[in-house]
Amino acid sequence: MKKVFLLLFLFSINQIQSQISGCTDPLSKNYNPLATINNGSCLYPKTKIKPEFTLKLSDTLIETSGLITFDNLLWTQNDDTDTDIYGIDTNGKIQKKIKLEKVTNTDWEEISQDSSYIYAGDFGNNYQGNRTDLHILRIEKKSFLLNAPIIDTISFYYSDQKDFTIQKTNSTNFDCEAFIVSKDSIYLFNKQWNQKKTSIYTLPKQPGKHIAQYKQTLNTKGLITGATYLEEKKLIVLCGYSKTGKTFLYLLYDFKDSDFLSGNKRKIHLKIPFHQIEGIATFDGIHYYLTNEHLQLKPILNVPQKLHEINLSPFLNSFLQNQKPLPKTIN
Repeated sequence: MKKVFLLLFLFSINQIQSQISGCTDPLSKNYNPLATINNGSCLYPKTKIKPEFTLKLSDTLIETSGLITFDNLLWTQNDDTDTDIYGIDTNGKIQKKIKLEKVTNTDWEEISQDSSYIYAGDFGNNYQGNRTDLHILRIEKKSFLLNAPIIDTISFYYSDQKDFTIQKTNSTNFDCEAFIVSKDSIYLFNKQWNQKKTSIYTLPKQPGKHIAQYKQTLNTKGLITGATYLEEKKLIVLCGYSKTGKTFLYLLYDFKDSDFLSGNKRKIHLKIPFHQIEGIATFDGIHYYLTNEHLQLKPILNVPQKLHEINLSPFLNSFLQNQKPLPKTIN
């Protein structure tokens, strides 16, 4: 009996020693080589990178506001009036144009996808902060490629928005420009204009009227305007900019299930200042494409719409190599 207790004691000690919580990322400033459980505590040195290349886009895409990779092309949409979705190649040239019939574009701020559908988010709400018609268009991929898109609608409102009076422009917490779609849900990344933080909400991805439930807040110290999601890899890459025009990426990775803030959180600054970065997408999880809207602030700024490629291999190679192979569809 004593031997049994001794073995159980040694087994318990071994289990405790093998479950050490800490920072597990060797690229961090506080990496703990003994840690076996990532507790999201990693801290990173300030980093700034420049694009591999930058190309001007067609004037047709002057308000490009979202980006996905699908059918060997990058797909984007404008955020006002235009109801076409454009397929462009990696040289920024328009190769396809699909019109969405019998819909309107109040403020299409983002585009996302899963294996069966493309989703276009008509939820821009920065002007007065009081929209009551927030919705996402769900477009069947097979019909989309046949240039006869079948569309339905996912309508929603925020669980914690009680005040629908007119707000001052660019002051609301209920303005969304970024979202991702998982196997079972949609996740919205809202701009908290005054606090410069990001509110995360979740809602079902089925047609109908839903409540977007508040989930958690991320202190991005900037405005998030685009998102891409590699679900099998436990990786989200967000893009955005500060109120002073500083562009950045924000990486969330090695998280647990849908608790996106439980893993590593790393901000990477971009050497492309005063660009209104709006869309982000990737084919391989390493090379990321960004688009920016035309930005004109007379007489100081006149930045045309562009396509940029960013190489994140120095930051993600080792992490991705330890994950499952990439799925065919990347959000």
